[in-house]
This record gives sequence, structure tokens and C-alpha cells, in this order.
Amino acid sequence: MADKERSMGALKDKLLAPGVRPRVLEDCVQVIDAEVQAKGGLTGLAIKGAYKMVKTVGPSIIRDSMDGLLDDFAGRLEPIYDEWKEKGAGQKLQAYMAARTAQVANALLGITDDRARRANSGTLKKAYETLRPTGQKHVEEAVPRIGGLLEKYAA
Repeated sequence: MADKERSMGALKDKLLAPGVRPRVLEDCVQVIDAEVQAKGGLTGLAIKGAYKMVKTVGPSIIRDSMDGLLDDFAGRLEPIYDEWKEKGAGQKLQAYMAARTAQVANALLGITDDRARRANSGTLKKAYETLRPTGQKHVEEAVPRIGGLLEKYAA
């Protein structure tokens, strides 16, 4: 029990440390950039176009958005990280997470799920519910890169 208590918050401590956080944020932006560039087909064209527009309007908007979400992301991923530390049996964190794409995606999307539930606008809630499955797919596709980023700082 004492080991488990000591490990609580370990991921957050590693990712959010003052000297580390700026590097984590830059790597998060690189992960997002790589995921966008990897998109193909008509959906990929739409995503790339929208992403380019957002970056043109506000060059730091992606980094700033990640900065606002990083604490929540680290908190949501903490149980998965703790599980890996306990049961990972020498497996790399990236591989452990890649084998649990739906679990990781649901943990991360839980943040926006909570925000959508609190939204006052029924239209906004309905739009979110419509887009949520697509978001799930895209986040699941990003899990190996997310796992690699976490492994860099937390493994």
C-alpha cells in the first residue's frame, strides 16, 4: 500500500515539473503536428486545412491550448501510468498504452466529455455528441505517439 501511495501523482510530478513542462508542451505540439500530417483522404484534407487556419490565426494557439489541458491530461493518464508501473512487466510504456488505445482515448476525451456535460447550450452538447465518435477514432490513432511522449519523460 505504501508503494502505491508513493506512486500517486508520479506522472504529474514528472510531466508538470517547472523545468520539464515547457519541453513536454513543445513535444505535445509536435505530436499534434505529426498526427495532423498523417491524416489522409478527404477527412485528412479537411483536418489539415482547419489546422493550418488555426495556426495562421494564432501561431501559439495549439501550445496555449495544450498548456491549459496538460494538468488534466496528466491526471487522467495517471491511473494508466500507475497500472503500467504495477503490471507492465518490463514492457515499454508506449507499447503498453498502444495495447490500450480505447482506454487511453476515453481517459483523455473524458475531459471534453465533462466540459460538454456542463455546457449550457443544448446545440453545443448535441454537436459534441455527434463529433465524439470521430474524436475517439483520432485520439486512438494518436495513442502510440502519446505513449512515446510519455515514455520520454516518465518511464
